[in-house]
This record gives sequence, C-alpha cells and structure tokens, in this order.
Amino acid sequence: MDNRLRYLSALRFFESASRHKSYSKAAEELCVTQAAISQKLRQLEDRLGCKLFIRRGREMHLTDKGQILQSHVNDGFKNIITGLNRIQNEPLEGVLNVSAPRSFSTRWLMPRLWKFTMEFPYVPIRVQTVKEIDIRHTETDVLIWQGDENAEDLGLEQETLFEENIYPYCSPQLAESMTFDSPEQLLNCWLIDFHSASFSWEQWFVHANVSAKREGIQWMEVSTFDMAINAVVAGHGACLATESISADFVERGLLVKPFNIGLSPGIRYSVISDPSSSRALRVKAFKSWLLKELSFPS
Repeated sequence: MDNRLRYLSALRFFESASRHKSYSKAAEELCVTQAAISQKLRQLEDRLGCKLFIRRGREMHLTDKGQILQSHVNDGFKNIITGLNRIQNEPLEGVLNVSAPRSFSTRWLMPRLWKFTMEFPYVPIRVQTVKEIDIRHTETDVLIWQGDENAEDLGLEQETLFEENIYPYCSPQLAESMTFDSPEQLLNCWLIDFHSASFSWEQWFVHANVSAKREGIQWMEVSTFDMAINAVVAGHGACLATESISADFVERGLLVKPFNIGLSPGIRYSVISDPSSSRALRVKAFKSWLLKELSFPS
C-alpha cells in the first residue's frame, strides 16, 4: 500500500480548509486549534514538495496543484462516506436536514411544519436554503427542488410534488386605481423582478400576447422573492408568483390577481433524496408527510 496514505489525517484538514478557504473555519469545524491546522498543512506541503495554499486577503486560496489534489480528495472522501452510509442505518429518531428554496420555505413549508413535528416529535427538522441539486455527501437529507433538472442521472431519487402556473399579483389598492381590463396596462406599472431562473416578465407578456420591450418598462430589481412580495404588498407595482406561494396574502386581502393569465409551463417542484442515505427512515417519514400535506392543502 502507498506510504502516502499516512497523510490521511492531514488530507482531512486540507479538505476542510480548502472548502472554507480559511484555516480558522476549518479549525472550528474539526474542533482543533488554528495552529494545529496550519502546522499540519505546512507538514503536508513539505512532504509533497509543493505549495497547496496561497493567502489572498483574509482567505486561503488553492494553488493549481492544490486544486488538483482537492478534486481527488473530495472524490475519495465521498466514496468513503458512501460506503459508511451503506453499512450504517440511523434510527427514525434524530435530526433531518431539509433544503428548499427560500420562498417555498417561508411561504409554504414553515407555516405547516408544526404538523410534522406533532406527528414525529423526535425528528427535529433543520431547514436550510438550496445550494445545489447534487445532495450526495452533503448535509442535506431531503431537497425540495424548483426547476426541471433531472437528479436521477446522479443516482438520486426524484418525485414531482406539483407544477404551477405563474400569474401577476399586485395590491388591491393598485388594482383599484388602475381599473385593470387589459394586460397591457401592466406596462404602466412598476414591475418587480427578482431574477428567477424559472420564469420572467418577458415570458409572461409573450404568453399574454403583449408586445413589451424591457427598456421601456419601469423596473425594480430585488434579490429575493420575499423582497418582491413585500414591495408589492406595500403597493409598489406588480410581481410574478404562484398561487401556493401567494395564497395566504390573497386570503388576507393583501394581494390580488389582476389577470387570470397563467404562464405555462411555470414552476415544477420535486422532492429529491439519496437512496443510500443512512437516514432513510427519517427521509421516508418526511416525504410521506409532505405528499400527504400536498394532497390535503390547508
């Protein structure tokens, strides 16, 4: 066996430091001192005869050789984790990490999550935002994905939850003042754009048979759906959204749908999980609850 495998502990430090771009964050993750990280990586560089990191400001960046090593170290650790997952199964009780789009989490999931907690009190849910569709070897146990990407090509399980059309929404006050009777009138409003990868105002106007040039429209660009919907509730223009995400605002009289013209295909939501996960019992429980909740919307 290759004698360089004795560097495994140092490679663990290397993987963490390269991922965080920080010795201090790696030390915090691995519960050691920053000095221990620095010393171990310096020894690794000496034994390999090459520089792995360079400092740029406050961050530690990989050199070209460091990037090559990182790629192979990541693959190696992923294979080890997969093997461990396949021989170890955790009990139903315990933490479950769920990742979902921010808008779905805040507008749909969080208001209903108490029901899951009542049914499974010993399975605390840790909700985080989506980072990537490939959840293998990450902290994510269940991923709620917005988009048409196919995760089955990655060896993951994927099941469609629902698909929704996209509609324009505005405040009742704006709808009353504009007396909407034609979708062209939306061109005279501020349009809130949060750069969704799934849909756009341009697509909606085409679907509504409205000729629209972006340079002639008043835009407000924001970074999240929550910011967009808050601006619209305050009476500042219109935004695009789905019925499930906007339902409670409509019920409370804060939003209205000025035109029943839905962009289709709109948004597809699916639930993704890793069949080799050691938390299979928790994943199954959450997915079953999720599908049941969607079958009987509150």
